[in-house]
Amino acid sequence: MRFAWIDLREVPGPQLQAVVDAAVHTRMAGVLATDAELLATLPPTVTRVLIPGDPATDTTKKPGAKETKETKGADDSKQTKATAGAGWDVLLRSFTTQDELDALAAGNRAAGATPTAGFVDVRDDRTLRLSCAGAMALPYTVIHFADPTKIPLEIVLAAAESAEGKLLTTVADLEEAAIVFDVLERGSDGILYPPRTADEVFALARLLEATTPQLELATLTVESIQHVGLGDRVCVDTCSHFEEDEGILVGSYSSGFILCCSETHPLPYMPTRPFRVNAGALHSYTLGPENRTSYLSEVGSGHALLAVGADGRTRRVVVGRAKLESRPLLEIRAHAEDGQLVSLTVQDDWHVRVLGPGGKVLNVTELRTGDELLGYLATDKRHVGLPIGEFCKES
Repeated sequence: MRFAWIDLREVPGPQLQAVVDAAVHTRMAGVLATDAELLATLPPTVTRVLIPGDPATDTTKKPGAKETKETKGADDSKQTKATAGAGWDVLLRSFTTQDELDALAAGNRAAGATPTAGFVDVRDDRTLRLSCAGAMALPYTVIHFADPTKIPLEIVLAAAESAEGKLLTTVADLEEAAIVFDVLERGSDGILYPPRTADEVFALARLLEATTPQLELATLTVESIQHVGLGDRVCVDTCSHFEEDEGILVGSYSSGFILCCSETHPLPYMPTRPFRVNAGALHSYTLGPENRTSYLSEVGSGHALLAVGADGRTRRVVVGRAKLESRPLLEIRAHAEDGQLVSLTVQDDWHVRVLGPGGKVLNVTELRTGDELLGYLATDKRHVGLPIGEFCKES
């Protein structure tokens, strides 16, 4: 589960208490500061991370700065003894050599030791290899990457795949945080984030909670198939490969959807396109993240949709392109066990497919009355794609 530590060091004074309150209220995993007395005021629900020493000489604040007497490892034990038990849970120390990393790791192995995390500034191959070693040896490793490329992060993630410790990446803003969490699909375990206001903390909390739900799919029974003539249909090309039992949910009514299959399965006259769903007529609704629907006519490059599996699992996929073309259309009408009607209008062609129970692939032109399809029943009415509690009848 991804998490964040809030870095208080650059928060403007007038905003400090509001940021601290927001971090506690949103249950951020940790708060980082140079002030042990401030950390002591935080509840035990927050991991309190202390950077010892004067901020002006702190190597974790100014990566690459030379160590002074106050920041050398020889003084760590004195400072630790002076402040341990005074309200902090983790000590964060920078390391620039393997010897310094070994000393941090040895300190963590000492009986009764308070956990010490490591900070490393990655600027070249040597510091990259050092960060990989730190991720394997320490309970927490905080990494600052000097260059904007995410390749070094990919290398650390791969090297630390089996590590028990947690990897945190420093980020400058929410946009970078979202990217870091997606690197190599799994992303960094956590981030170190420097907010300027409480609003940024709340925005970060929303980002951390942005997950896709497990859906309870329904079994629908086909009651009629009708050729309806020429119309416009939309093919949705995503930036991801679909699994064989995945597709997107599409329906003529916002209250009911049918699981439309991707073009992952072989076809006799054309190559597979595992990124594509021949989704349906342009008026149709499709379900996206955060329980929001869109018309297929609105879907385009950069739009986010839900890929849905036959077992109800979901994941966010990004649309790379949508193709709108005129084709003969076919209306599929089906009903749920309680009689609720679900309608889907798709291209009238054998290679267009929907999914049945167990992920069974069904060609739409071969559907017959009584066949079973997978779908999703929504209880929400919609206005501009958002759930709303009002009377609405669709037919």
